Amino acid sequence: MIKKCDFPGCTRAGTCRAPKNRELREYWAFCQEHAAEYNKNWNYYANMTPQEIEEDWEQQTFGPSTRRESKQDTADYIKFLNDFLSGRDTFDHTPKKPSLPSAIITAFKTLNLPITASWREIGTRYRTLAKKYHPDTATATTHTGADFARISDAYQTLRQYFGKK
Repeated sequence: MIKKCDFPGCTRAGTCRAPKNRELREYWAFCQEHAAEYNKNWNYYANMTPQEIEEDWEQQTFGPSTRRESKQDTADYIKFLNDFLSGRDTFDHTPKKPSLPSAIITAFKTLNLPITASWREIGTRYRTLAKKYHPDTATATTHTGADFARISDAYQTLRQYFGKK
């Protein structure tokens, strides 16, 4: 529904909205000419101190927060900067990833698994390979007991590493 312009004496259609106050819940319906004039003269921050303007801007930008949270954030940031400037060498080096013992890596490779494999994946792979390479069930003559022993040793190594009995 198009209303008539709210400017006194104007009979044109009020197609442009203009806020009545800072709460931005109520609006005037002005024609384009009067909306431009109103907006040029309207100041959202009228009658506010610089401190109130800053607080309102922070609340609108970051959401409501308490002074205590703000002070804690500031203290954390200052601590970070001090740590950064005084302990520069700890920020310049990326921490080394803990490496796995070579026996564990070899065991994963023997079972043809990634080092991120879960214990369940290890068990499944071991059973599959054990059926394939076990001397009693192996169908190919190229598979020897040595292959089965290698797979069993890898499984036992991983079993100890994962703390399984």
